[in-house]
Amino acid sequence: MALTEFVFKVHSRCDLACDHCYVYEHADQSWRRRPVRMTPEVLRAAAGRVAEHAGAHNLPAVSVILHGGEPLLLGPSRMRELLTELRRVVSPVTRLHVGMQTNGVLLSERFADLLAEFDVRVGVSLDGDRTANDLHRRFRNGASSHDRVLTGLALLRRPRYRGLYSGLLCTVDVRADPVRVYEALLDQEPPRIDFLLPHATWEHPPWRPEGDGTPYAGWLSAVHDRWVADGRPVPIRLFDSLLSTARSGPSGTEWLGLDPVDLVVVETDGEWEQADSLKVAYDGAPATGMTVFTHSADEVAATPELARRRSGLAGLGVTCRACPVVAQCGGGLFAHRYGDGHFANPSVYCADLKELIVHVNETEKAPPATSAGPDVTLPASDREPSASDLFGAAVAPAGDPDVVRRLVETQTAIVRGLLRGVADSLPRGGPEADAWDLLAELDHAVPEAVNRVVTHPYVRSWAVECLAGTGTGAWHGPGYLGAVAVAAAVASGTPARLTVPVRAGRAHLPTLGTVLLPGAGDGTAEVRVTPDSLLVTAADTTVVVRPGTVGSAPGWQPTRVMAVDDRTVLLEDGDPHRACHRLPASERLGDADAARWTAAFDAAWRVAADEVPGYAGELRVGLRAVVPLRLTGAGVSEASTARQAFGGVAATETDPSSLAVLLVHEFQHNKMNAFLDIYDLVDAANPVKIVVGWRPDPRPAEAVLHGIYAHAAVAAVWRVRADRGVEGAYPVHRRYHDWTADAVVALEKADVLTPNGARLLRQVADSLVGGPS
Repeated sequence: MALTEFVFKVHSRCDLACDHCYVYEHADQSWRRRPVRMTPEVLRAAAGRVAEHAGAHNLPAVSVILHGGEPLLLGPSRMRELLTELRRVVSPVTRLHVGMQTNGVLLSERFADLLAEFDVRVGVSLDGDRTANDLHRRFRNGASSHDRVLTGLALLRRPRYRGLYSGLLCTVDVRADPVRVYEALLDQEPPRIDFLLPHATWEHPPWRPEGDGTPYAGWLSAVHDRWVADGRPVPIRLFDSLLSTARSGPSGTEWLGLDPVDLVVVETDGEWEQADSLKVAYDGAPATGMTVFTHSADEVAATPELARRRSGLAGLGVTCRACPVVAQCGGGLFAHRYGDGHFANPSVYCADLKELIVHVNETEKAPPATSAGPDVTLPASDREPSASDLFGAAVAPAGDPDVVRRLVETQTAIVRGLLRGVADSLPRGGPEADAWDLLAELDHAVPEAVNRVVTHPYVRSWAVECLAGTGTGAWHGPGYLGAVAVAAAVASGTPARLTVPVRAGRAHLPTLGTVLLPGAGDGTAEVRVTPDSLLVTAADTTVVVRPGTVGSAPGWQPTRVMAVDDRTVLLEDGDPHRACHRLPASERLGDADAARWTAAFDAAWRVAADEVPGYAGELRVGLRAVVPLRLTGAGVSEASTARQAFGGVAATETDPSSLAVLLVHEFQHNKMNAFLDIYDLVDAANPVKIVVGWRPDPRPAEAVLHGIYAHAAVAAVWRVRADRGVEGAYPVHRRYHDWTADAVVALEKADVLTPNGARLLRQVADSLVGGPS
């Protein structure tokens, strides 16, 4: 069993005196005998063990979480030494994700700059509003820590540091108002919220108000219901885990489900330990008797204690194995099962967990999983992205499909949020609200079908335009939500009856095609979805459409599909929202033109796979649609990427060799747009313009960064061609290389990038290669 997450206790003391802390206030008191700080010798040995383990198991990535005590007590100088050594030892072997959990009191600009430099994701502990937070999280003299924490969070919300912010960790206290706590956390604009139950065992059970057997279920249910009513504005790990496990998916946390444990702790003195939460059971409960100086991570992973925590359903007691919600609950946190000298009990929160699970399942219409299924591990692509793992791989000359998978996930979440924004503006009881209700139902029952539609590039471009109110006509308003819902119903095989907009006698259904309704003009049409057809009626005209058939039919222009290997890409010449590209799109292609386009695309795909397989792999993961463009008067090949259409590329018809370059070039712009959705890379307050080689007019800094990122990839393609002796390839490679290198220097001199932007720019520069080998 490979371990993928290592918690380094870099400082064993804390500047707060929280009375619910498992490190200091519970059964295990080993902190008293440990060094205050992790020494350089311990760090070097621990980092070496991580690198050794990653290399032995060929792990694509590992996570190291800096913990305490309070890790910021190290101070900036020692923290820099630690991060430098950690990356020096581990990064040559595997991708290193570094995180930190802090109380936030000591966060400062100096610390934030340092953490940004080393791409450290920061989670902050906050128990809600001042009243809730002050119940436990105070200084030793009793003073409140609330204002100091909010100051640190305000720093993380600045554009310059927003990329560091990974979320908030809140320990539940049922004496606090649940909705006020939720609202206070939401006010801090976290990327994610974790709610934790206070640590307790059967020997020392949690506090409960008299007469209430499940107060924690009630508290969390109130938060859940408000969260759902708000449209799920932020991921909440507890609720997301329950929804995932209800569908037999991974939980992504040791608190729930039956995922195998892949985490170990390294204490300040170099001792290997199990999860910190075990400190609530008894003195010495997390101990392994091993150190980083004497034992490898493989030896720790093989201990009976960790082996049991990887045994899934078989590792639970009889009561848990017989429980109908065990696949979601998983027995609860291992430490919370302790009592009478063993861990074979149900969780001390058993009744609360069961009631909460039933409530969430009923509210979300998600039946509990009936089988625990095989043990699964949360893949790295489901973890929070960090600047290091995305940027470091994204600029590699070979390309990295895993990076694009992460970006696809992020983009899907963004589109879902935009759709929620459209839905929030709808009047109750109208046809658009019916469409939203159907989408919500389908998302619970067959989310993969909804994803198939919402990841279409031009669904996002419509949603952005709709929310901005910049479009005109039926296709650009909220009524188009009906067309999105129809497409999702068809993808899932779900019968439905909905209203869709019609413009100039056409009703467009994203990913499917366009229905022709002569005489309908502008208005609406009723669509009835049956298992094998669509019945579309408007102005006394009914058109019967069979979406699965290939080729046009009377009244029906299906979206053409270009199949390459095991992937399909849409040849999008009908979607009205493809006009978001800055160049003129072709009208509906004739069959002969479409066949020629498809053949050119197939050949271009194979050229890219042969010359730059890494970039071709990225296209395989992220490219959803190609929009044919009309040739302009200049008669030269052109291409375009739209800011709000991730996964879409527009291009003129050209030869396969040129089309391969255009696809790689434009998809780099796709990726950069996606990065800009996640990270602040350019200081927007500095409107400097920069002269570059590929354009006659000075360009804004963000456009220059875009161009650098795309042209570096084009240079890589022509470098391969030059190496292979293709005639004329070397001068083209040299031109793109020099354009890119010169622009890098100019952008660095302008000093307008954030720390993440500067790091990305430097990595692009480092990836450039000079000439054929």
